[in-house]
Amino acid sequence: MRVLNFGSLNIDYVYQVDHFVQPGETMSSLSLQVNCGGKGLNQSVALSRAGVETWHAGCIGPEGIFLKDRLQAAGVDVTFVRQVEGSTGHAIIQVDPTGQNSILLHGGANGQVTESFVDEVLKGFSPGDVVLLQNEISCVGYIMDRAAELGMSIALNAAPANEKLAGLPLEKLDWLLVNEVEGAFLAGTEDPEGIARVLTERYPRTMLVLTLGVQGSLAAKGDRRVRMPARTVKAVDTTAAGDTFTGYFLRGVLEGRSLEEALGFAAAASALAVTRVGAADAIPAYDEAMAFYRG
Repeated sequence: MRVLNFGSLNIDYVYQVDHFVQPGETMSSLSLQVNCGGKGLNQSVALSRAGVETWHAGCIGPEGIFLKDRLQAAGVDVTFVRQVEGSTGHAIIQVDPTGQNSILLHGGANGQVTESFVDEVLKGFSPGDVVLLQNEISCVGYIMDRAAELGMSIALNAAPANEKLAGLPLEKLDWLLVNEVEGAFLAGTEDPEGIARVLTERYPRTMLVLTLGVQGSLAAKGDRRVRMPARTVKAVDTTAAGDTFTGYFLRGVLEGRSLEEALGFAAAASALAVTRVGAADAIPAYDEAMAFYRG
């Protein structure tokens, strides 16, 4: 079984600053780091490190070639990473001495996914394959419709939570993965059990997976509820936690593990990720995640 991640590819420009830039102010940063980013890229790396045969489809500009190289180095098939005109998607991130951040996003090439490109990519996939999506590229709804027609299974990490989600055919999903903010946006309530109740009633064929930070995670479908506590670790950087969870959860369910095992495995992998600095670079390999899970 193959997973096609039709996802975002971003360059993160991270500036350490004394304070956030104010209107009319010009200031110098303390340092600059240029990192691979985008939830799509991170989740493809997580899937591949979890041992899943992973293909990534998406768009980059000419300055984003190193993102394609980064995916390939992680074992991801990059046949369908296409270079287009214009800039690669990117984020300008200010980080102050307290660790707070201010982020300016530019979608760039992520918005140049077209229906014809989708059709070209999906020709290479078949019933039983899985498509993974986030809410950071264009044509998400079209991809879901076409994948459903082809008999593919569909997973959506509904991030970021914005008005674009309202127009998506979420009833076609096999898995809907959300955090507290995204779940509250879709369900209209902040109570985790309320989120589960509203979304399982609205999308009865879909498995909802709700991540709750230090409170762990909750999976729900119909009347069934499975809760999993978070693993206790000393967190250094939580950037890759959700993306690691997504990749390892899908590995668990696709290899036939129980929901309890899939959630526990994902919790262990994401706990390891937050003990390290960075996003894609912080995602653990399968063997170390499994050792931590069993330990």
